[in-house]
Amino acid sequence: MTTEAAPPPGSTGTPQASPAPTAEEFAAVQQSAEFAELRRSYRSFAFPLTVAFIAWYLLYVLLSSYAGGFMGTKLFGNINVAFVLGLAQFATTFLIAWLYSRHAAAKLDPKASAIKARMEGGK
Repeated sequence: MTTEAAPPPGSTGTPQASPAPTAEEFAAVQQSAEFAELRRSYRSFAFPLTVAFIAWYLLYVLLSSYAGGFMGTKLFGNINVAFVLGLAQFATTFLIAWLYSRHAAAKLDPKASAIKARMEGGK
């Protein structure tokens, strides 16, 4: 697919391809303190929430299996505890996704962009 549009002002019309980073450059970045901080920031958020959500899910499964009387308790109309806790599973899934999105935008993306820019700029 081609276009007849003129190149943007100030450009030569042909993009300058920067050389791809080498394996050694990737290894150096992986060993850098900046990358270690990015990993630490990701792990300090993702791991605790993953463990908490799995524990919450297993609690729901165990209650469903072994506490049928409690889970069958009617709260109002035909709505029982199991139904409310099941809906809460969905709510917590979306809550965690929203929290992760905010965390990534605030803490992870700027660090990753800085590393990417440094790698692409060859600095």
